[in-house]
Amino acid sequence: MTIVSDSPVHSSSSDDFASFLDAELATSTSDSSADEEGDEEENLESKRVKRRKVEVLEILEDVQDSTARVETSKEEAICAHPGSFGGMCIICGQRVAEEAGVAIAYIHKGLRLDSPELVRLRNADMKNKLNQKKLHLILDLDHTLLNSTMLFHMTSEEDYLKSNADSLQDIQNGSLFMLEHMRMMTKLRPYVRQFLKEANEMFEMHIYTMGDKPYAREMAKLLDPGDQYFNDRIISRDDGTQKHQKGLDVVLAEESAVLILDDTENAWTKHRENLILMERYHFFASSCQQFGFRCKSLSLLKSDESDTDGALASVLRVLKRVHSMYFDEDPRDAPSNRDVREFLKSVRKEILQGCRIVFSRVFPTSFPPESHQLWKMAEQLGATCLVEVDSSVTHVVANDPNTEKSKWATNETKYLVHPQWIEATYYLWQRQVEDKYPVNQSKSQ
Repeated sequence: MTIVSDSPVHSSSSDDFASFLDAELATSTSDSSADEEGDEEENLESKRVKRRKVEVLEILEDVQDSTARVETSKEEAICAHPGSFGGMCIICGQRVAEEAGVAIAYIHKGLRLDSPELVRLRNADMKNKLNQKKLHLILDLDHTLLNSTMLFHMTSEEDYLKSNADSLQDIQNGSLFMLEHMRMMTKLRPYVRQFLKEANEMFEMHIYTMGDKPYAREMAKLLDPGDQYFNDRIISRDDGTQKHQKGLDVVLAEESAVLILDDTENAWTKHRENLILMERYHFFASSCQQFGFRCKSLSLLKSDESDTDGALASVLRVLKRVHSMYFDEDPRDAPSNRDVREFLKSVRKEILQGCRIVFSRVFPTSFPPESHQLWKMAEQLGATCLVEVDSSVTHVVANDPNTEKSKWATNETKYLVHPQWIEATYYLWQRQVEDKYPVNQSKSQ
C-alpha cells in the first residue's frame, strides 16, 4: 500500500502521485557518487539509500496523520497542502506551485514543506530530543573539522605528504587522505574522531557546508566511515535558501535547541547567537594563502594542533557544559523556556569576568574602539573595556611595549599582553596564561 492510498482526498491525482513517489524512492538520488567501488562502500551507500527512503516515508506519514483539513461537506474535504514532493501534494497528490514551501532537498530531492508544517515537525522533534536528552549540533567542514587542498595547489615542500597519506581502506585509523578521483588531499583536524564520538552522545549532528553535495558526501565518508553520526543530515550549498548564506530554515529543529560550529561568522547572519566561532584550521599552505596569511602552514612546519588542548577539545568542553546546563535546569522550568543561546552567552561571559582592559594603539585613531572586533570579543568574554587607565585596570593590550599605557602597565605591575591573548582566549574558551603573550615579540600562528 502506498503512502497516499488511505488519503480522504484520494483521487486519480493521488494515484499519479503514488506512482511518482514509488518510482522516486525506488532509486538513489542522482547526486550519489558514480565512482564508488568495493563491496563495503556499496553496502554503505545501499544503507544510505534505504534510510533516505524510510526518512521520506516517515515524514510523509507523519504529515498525513496530523494534517488539518476543513470539511466543507460530508463528501468533500479541502487539503491544506502541507508539503509537496516533485510538484505534487504529499497528501492528496494534486499539483501545487513548484516553489511552494521550503525545499528540504538534502533529505530527498523534490521534497518541500510549508511553514506551518515545518513548525509542527520542529515541535515534535523538540519533544523527542528532550526525551533522549539530546540537542542539535550543526558542523561546518572546511577549516572547522578538516582542511582540504587541490593537489595542484600543493607546494614542492608539501610533496612529502603524498607518500605519508593514509589508506582509504582503513579510514577510521587515518587522518591524511589523498582523494585522487577528486584531485584533492584532505587532512582531518586533530581530535576530530573523539570529538564526534562524544558529541554524538549529546547531539543529533548535521553537516552544513558551502561546498557542493559530492564534496560534502566524500568528506562525510572520511569523518564517519561507519555511517554512525550523520546519516543523510548532510546539507550543502545546493540545499540553502539564500546564496552565500547558511540558515536554520532547512533544519528540522527548534532554533533554541541548536548550536553551530563554524569558522565563518558572516555565513550565519541570522543565527549568530547559536554560533560557536571556530579558530580556522590551516594545515595546508594554500589555506594560509587563501586568507592572506604570511605565516607558514602546519604542513610546512611539519607540526599540528594538540589533541588534548586544541580547538576541538576545547569546544567539546563547552558543548558538554551547555548540554549539562540545559538538561540540569530547575525541573519546574518548562523545557520550552530553555534556550541554548542564553546558556552559551553565560558560559562565555565567565571566562574573563572581573578583567578590566585598556587597549593601547591597537585600533586606528579614527576607528571607534567599541566597534572593533577585539573590543567586542573581550566584552563577550565578560571583560569590561575602558578607554583610559586607572587603578582598577587589570590588563593593557598593545602591540608596542613603548607606548605610554604599556609603560604604565609595566610600572604598575599590570598585565601587558599582545592582542592575540584575547583571540586565543576567545577561540579556546578559557583564559590563556598572560605570560605566553608578551608584547615585546611578534606572535604568529
